[in-house]
Amino acid sequence: MEITASHPLALPVGVTLDRYIMNRQTAFPYATGELSQLLRDIALAGKIIHREVNRAGLIDLTGGMGIQNVQGESQQKLDMIANIRFCRALKNGGEACAIISEEDEDIIFTGNNQGKYVVAIDPLDGSSNIDVNVSIGTIFSIYRRVTPIGSEPSLADFLQGGRRQVAAGYILYGSSTILVYTTGHSANGFTYDSSLGEFILSHPDIHSPANGQIYSCNDGNVDSYEQGIQNYLTDCRSKQYTARYIGSLVGDFHRNLLKGGIYLYPPTKKNPDGKLRLLYEAFPLAFLAEKAGCLASSGHQSVLDIRPTSLHQRTPLYIGSPVMVEKLVGLLQ
Repeated sequence: MEITASHPLALPVGVTLDRYIMNRQTAFPYATGELSQLLRDIALAGKIIHREVNRAGLIDLTGGMGIQNVQGESQQKLDMIANIRFCRALKNGGEACAIISEEDEDIIFTGNNQGKYVVAIDPLDGSSNIDVNVSIGTIFSIYRRVTPIGSEPSLADFLQGGRRQVAAGYILYGSSTILVYTTGHSANGFTYDSSLGEFILSHPDIHSPANGQIYSCNDGNVDSYEQGIQNYLTDCRSKQYTARYIGSLVGDFHRNLLKGGIYLYPPTKKNPDGKLRLLYEAFPLAFLAEKAGCLASSGHQSVLDIRPTSLHQRTPLYIGSPVMVEKLVGLLQ
């Protein structure tokens, strides 16, 4: 049989996540294989959550647990499942010595004290969207531990600061499932092909537009925003920018990353310190954003320069196209 250039068998499958990690391993700060394995463990858990999300309505995984998590937020069934799946994958992988999660008040010790890394994770961001089939996601951050290998990890391993991250990224579960991550160089996206069971490189070397016409914020809180934020939003409306907000940080960030835009979660009277968590939401997205040409600010300094003091610390967040972020920050000075 003659196979022409347009024949399906002649078309490349693409670069899998495993192959990409293997080929890029020499670019990692510590190219000994542990970080590569850690990223594979996260990807494996992401595949499992992809499966659970896609059948949630069929096996009674939607709805709340009837309890609140450490954040005081209503805990969904898939929140619990995602937390268990990611923690189990990281424990079984053996490379992470400790984990912090949005769903747990304290450090989760994996028992792998020889592990060289710690992981901060939001297992399922935007879980209020689960029941209505809107995009949700996972956000993760990886640090090389500072406590001696073989000892029990401590709070110091997680409070190193955003610029000490060695890898960070997110998984978006939407019309397709996509994993986007950086190890401090470029940001790359991999779309999950369920027929192969593989993440395939689909968005190499992501560069976000320098400017955009999309703004994403909770308009219902606008009267609680400081005057500079209100002025910025008024300017966006006067220019007929597009308002897009779905209440899933990963979903809103991903759209603006690719198309150009800004995501805003300012402080309010109810949450004067902001609502987003620094270690496992703001830090990882800020780290990735900077590698893709974006900016991330608290309104007064770069997010990555904030000094962390606690596991569940909160922060305001303005992240996206640099022209838009710089203009907004200028109105807050």
